[in-house]
Amino acid sequence: MNRRDLLKAMALLPSTAMLGMSSHVMAAPATQNRLLLVFLRGGYDASNLLIPTSSNFYYEARPNIAIARPGSAPDSALELTADWGLHPALKDTVYPMFQNGEASFIPFAGIDDLSRSHFETQDSIELGQPLTASRNFHSGFMNRLAKVLSNNSKVAAMSFTDQLPIAMQGSARISNTALRNVSKLNVDQRQRDMILQMYGDTSLSQAVKDGFAMREEVARDLQEEMNSANRNAISTKGFELEAQRIAKLMREKYALGFIDVGGWDTHVNQGGVNGTLAVKFEELGRGLAAYRTEMGSAWRNTTVVVISEFGRTFRENGKRGTDHGHGSVYWVLGGGVKGGRIAGEQIALEQGKLFQNRDYPVLNEYRAVLGGLFTNIYGLNTNQLDQIFTGVKARDLSLV
Repeated sequence: MNRRDLLKAMALLPSTAMLGMSSHVMAAPATQNRLLLVFLRGGYDASNLLIPTSSNFYYEARPNIAIARPGSAPDSALELTADWGLHPALKDTVYPMFQNGEASFIPFAGIDDLSRSHFETQDSIELGQPLTASRNFHSGFMNRLAKVLSNNSKVAAMSFTDQLPIAMQGSARISNTALRNVSKLNVDQRQRDMILQMYGDTSLSQAVKDGFAMREEVARDLQEEMNSANRNAISTKGFELEAQRIAKLMREKYALGFIDVGGWDTHVNQGGVNGTLAVKFEELGRGLAAYRTEMGSAWRNTTVVVISEFGRTFRENGKRGTDHGHGSVYWVLGGGVKGGRIAGEQIALEQGKLFQNRDYPVLNEYRAVLGGLFTNIYGLNTNQLDQIFTGVKARDLSLV
């Protein structure tokens, strides 16, 4: 059995063993601090989420998919600071949170893993262990956090996933619950049939058939890669529909939660103001806004952290998409967040500043960033943090 099959088998065991646990969890105290980690699987394009509006190089590197500077065009970027804007798809959801001091972003965030492999990088992040040492694939960082917290008080944790993800695997007992996986079909069969009928008696009939065949073959290949990168994660539409149920469970029973949301591997036609990526941002934003509303007064004690395995190339590719990159942008939201800020170490985005002349560099290492958040949320001491992220010094960005 190879490592991939071993990990899959490991994931199935807790899923089967813990199915009945959630109904026996006692209600969470109203004042208990809550954390939900949202993992965007597929490596989302952070450069079109948090737009570097002061960078001329950004607009040179993305002639077809860039988001216009604030006020320069209809549906242009939403101004956050003099240097940064937000994708307009989040105008009615996350943008008001930023304005109200309930959301911040951390650019140039990520892991030092350079494989640019969905699987390797997702594994490395979820394990939260040093890349250069022998790693324990039975121990994810969220599970270690749950164990540390349970030593102090009874903290219930839940993974809102079909199978227990690596991040939640370990010695602490954590349950999981499956969510509906709602996705949108890429091909409209009715329109395809209409076009084929239209050209059926013409000299272009075979060319049209061949074109559809090629398109479907490429779509299958891309879908296979995306499905693989998603690891059965729920879609953005599914998250939007399930956000209230997740919030209700987090409000009433759980203090620690994990959910993964797939579909972010946008190699082809990702779009700019409109298109595939914009729709995903809009659905994700509506889900996060619904989560905030459903949490009610517990939102004051809630932190939501949104991460991804890596960012994407700063330049668009020849297919008007983006490829696997390195540094990303993390989101931190919550009623107790000191928001309205772009946090962490930053650099001016010029051509000579890209990592390997293609990507965001990682200036804010994810374990240090998460360690700082965990320390402030839960009041962890140095020894407790070392049990979660061995040898890592917490980086306090003063967001919580």
